[in-house]
Amino acid sequence: MEIESILNQAEKFREKSLYPQSLRLFKRALRRYTKLCDHDGILHCLLSIGDTYRMVGNFDAAVKNYSDAITLARKNKDSMSVADAIIGLGLSFRAQGKWREAIQSIHTSKKIYLRQGDSEGLAFTLWAEAGTLRIRGKIREAIKTFQSSLKIYRLLKHQSGIGYCLCGLGGTSRVAGRFDDSLAYYTAANRLFSTMDDIFGKAYSYCGMGNACRMLKDYKRALDHLRNATTLYRKIGDIVSYSYTLWSLGATYMMTGNYKQACDYIFNAMKLFKKTKDPRGIIYCRLCLGEIDLLTDRNVQAKRQLLTALSESIKHGFAVEKCHAATILSYMNGKIDNRCYNRPGLKFRFQGLPFNIP
Repeated sequence: MEIESILNQAEKFREKSLYPQSLRLFKRALRRYTKLCDHDGILHCLLSIGDTYRMVGNFDAAVKNYSDAITLARKNKDSMSVADAIIGLGLSFRAQGKWREAIQSIHTSKKIYLRQGDSEGLAFTLWAEAGTLRIRGKIREAIKTFQSSLKIYRLLKHQSGIGYCLCGLGGTSRVAGRFDDSLAYYTAANRLFSTMDDIFGKAYSYCGMGNACRMLKDYKRALDHLRNATTLYRKIGDIVSYSYTLWSLGATYMMTGNYKQACDYIFNAMKLFKKTKDPRGIIYCRLCLGEIDLLTDRNVQAKRQLLTALSESIKHGFAVEKCHAATILSYMNGKIDNRCYNRPGLKFRFQGLPFNIP
């Protein structure tokens, strides 16, 4: 098979969110281009392999391929490819909870895209920056930045970009306590991705719809949407998003009082978060397990889980997760203290167990 045919097939697989199949073909093309010493072809493959590894949750491999791409692109004086690789690097750091390194990479790429007048690149960096601000706990800034990205994508009529901004706004609105807005954003994204037949986008929006329904205490619809998401994530091999969906299923079962099933899902999510080295995901698992321990009168175990979640949140600079841990611990001390949420501008006022954390 000719290299161009291999690449075309790899791209088709990636467009259909069939990442493992896509990865195999990009690697085959890379070997061919390396034999030919074709630097442009090598660079294209390194970027594509980095992107695909990032989508399936192998962030160490993604970082290696992006780093190799940066070295080659700088050697070729290809500034746009440098920017593309650095933004990929930033997203990989973000997924590992390294938001400081992520912000630095994203800002570097943004400067290059602005200098080159690349509107699509700018929209993408704003989307990436917004998601990083959300992880950092800068929720109001994250919403504004998602809206800026969405505005550019709408001007460009970039359907995929619009869909992912809607998902970003859905997730950030949920963290902000705006649950109806969250459901509306995710539902709009789901309709858009369904017309595009974007499997990953559909899975992402189903998961978001499920979490929004959970926050609105519509647990039946929450479970239906989350199961749709897990089916699609399993199909495409996305471990990261699948892990968060398992956590969401666990949190939903906790809210319905089915603690055994909740623990099963959360323990499975925890294993996968450890595999992908995602400290934020692990913290969320500890928060839920701590709550379940409290609900089942295992206070010693609960305190251990919650104190670990608190210290890890402080260590990684996760402001929202720190507040969740501190607030549940305040409940253990006899009086719920919701004041921590005032600093990031959130309006949560938890009354008691179970805490339906977003």
